[in-house]
Amino acid sequence: MTDTQITSGRASARATGSGSAPGRAARPGGGQGPGGPGAPRRIDPADRAQLERAPVPFARVARLFAPYRRQLVLVTLIIVAISIVSMASPFLVREAVDVAIPEQDVQLLLLVVAGMVGVAVITSLLGVVQTWMSAEVGQRVMHTLRTRLFGHLQGQSLGFFTRSRAGEVQSRLINDVGGMQAVVTTSATSVASNLTTAIATAVAMLALSWRLSLISLIVVPPAIWVTRRVALMRREITAAQQARLADLHVRIEEGLSVSGIRLAKTMGTTRRDAVRFDEVSHDLIDLEMRSQLAGRWRMATMQIVFAAIPAAIYLAAGLPATSGGMTIGTLIAFTTLQAGIFRPLMGLLNVGAQWVSSMALFSRVFEYLDLEPDLMPPSDPVDLDPARVRGEVTLDEVSYRYDGAERDALSEVSLAVPAGGSLALVGHTGSGKSTLAALVARLHDPTGGAVRIDGVDVRDLDPEVLAQIVGVVSQETYLVHASVRDNLLLAAPEADDARLWRALASAQVADLVAALPEGLDTLVGSRGYRFSGGEQQRIAIARTLLRDPKVLVLDEATSALDNETERALQLAIDTVAKGRTTITIAHRLSTVQQADQIVVLDDGRVVERGSHGDLIAADGAYAGLALAA
Repeated sequence: MTDTQITSGRASARATGSGSAPGRAARPGGGQGPGGPGAPRRIDPADRAQLERAPVPFARVARLFAPYRRQLVLVTLIIVAISIVSMASPFLVREAVDVAIPEQDVQLLLLVVAGMVGVAVITSLLGVVQTWMSAEVGQRVMHTLRTRLFGHLQGQSLGFFTRSRAGEVQSRLINDVGGMQAVVTTSATSVASNLTTAIATAVAMLALSWRLSLISLIVVPPAIWVTRRVALMRREITAAQQARLADLHVRIEEGLSVSGIRLAKTMGTTRRDAVRFDEVSHDLIDLEMRSQLAGRWRMATMQIVFAAIPAAIYLAAGLPATSGGMTIGTLIAFTTLQAGIFRPLMGLLNVGAQWVSSMALFSRVFEYLDLEPDLMPPSDPVDLDPARVRGEVTLDEVSYRYDGAERDALSEVSLAVPAGGSLALVGHTGSGKSTLAALVARLHDPTGGAVRIDGVDVRDLDPEVLAQIVGVVSQETYLVHASVRDNLLLAAPEADDARLWRALASAQVADLVAALPEGLDTLVGSRGYRFSGGEQQRIAIARTLLRDPKVLVLDEATSALDNETERALQLAIDTVAKGRTTITIAHRLSTVQQADQIVVLDDGRVVERGSHGDLIAADGAYAGLALAA
């Protein structure tokens, strides 16, 4: 299975934002929709293509519900009971009209009325129990799938998320799983309910009058056909509406987010964005008008047919040749039943489309669950205590090639950094510096050779243990939309305020945070926009320090900062680097001149190594970089 297949455009075709349409999942049971009650669904070609690409054995889906067999059996029995009990109402009506009222039999009338109320009470209570039980099963199954998928995706490598669109990942985790929940709680019960209701209604109609049942069999199919045709016409227009709504959501997301507003104001595109939004919104007017007027003549025909059904029944009941001695009560009861059979029949016509749609949702989720992680955790990890780690880092003939690349990003690189020592990696953009740093933190696995810490291959360490040993601060700092305290506690949930302030002080940012009106409880804003780039970096360093890593990787942490901010941040880095093994990547050579060892990379290979003074004296690649700077 290729990444292109996994991230196919199906989500964007259904998007109402950055994922599949929530509206689509909300009506899997063929409920109220375009064209009236029980509007039909056409099988989506994308659903069919999804199942052809990644078929789903029904047994695999059934295993998800195996722990809830008793509840599902009970739900089915309740649905059948509701359908059967509700059929008593027309017969009670017939008894009231034909016997109790004409004969002034008060006792019988009270019994009939009590029966009608009883039927309503019983079916309502059973309906509540059935809804509660089916919803609970659905929620529990979806919870299991949701947590399994989230945990499985967390185990994927950084490369997976680089290749995959964020909207696609979110769509499968939220919209697809949510759609499957609707399948469980709505579609499955809808099919069972419609089937039992249709059968029970047909049996009751035959019991009341087989002659009138034959008339219904002649008239009902054309009415269903007309309704279905109108609804399908409207669904095609609705699909176009959903596409334009998706565009509208994109315009809103891109134009009214923090980053979007900043871009629009700095690029001067606010008026142009407003015009584009107006165009998309205007298209929706035309589509809505077409949706409202679609198939009006067919709807008019259908209304005539609907009016003709009771007229034909009354005519048959009034003619001596076809009445069969029918009473008024029987006629009323029959017309009640006949009017109620339309909805379950329309619902049953949707079974095929519901089934394909449901299986396609399961297919999309299982597709991600079946992905083999690029970085498999060791089955028997080496027991390495982070508190006892010395921090010696060695790279032994390390090579790495990105998926689909024609050449290695790193080629047979061998390095050794003593415990507590410092290594600086320099070189032109694309020389392999960040790739090497990512291998130390095991964001990727080398395609050749090994990366070791204290002689232990990082692939043999538990991922959480490795995260305690290796701390990473990159140029692209990520702060969650929460308080400073919450951002720091991501690294050490058990840390008290005193420990937090010590980390902030080490990162040279304690005075800044203390001066804020709410101190540690100050919100950092979306992606940390409350603070400048340098302040974000120092908070990120403080967060990393809370884990007390023995190995610190600094990936161009100061390259985008002004000189004053860089000096403040460099002071923080120099403070926290003491006693730790430090690997620094930098474009500005002024920040790495004091490193114990400087390595120059070019095209994935080591071309020079030594101290700043030695490399300048050698007048090689490093001296050229220094001259260019």
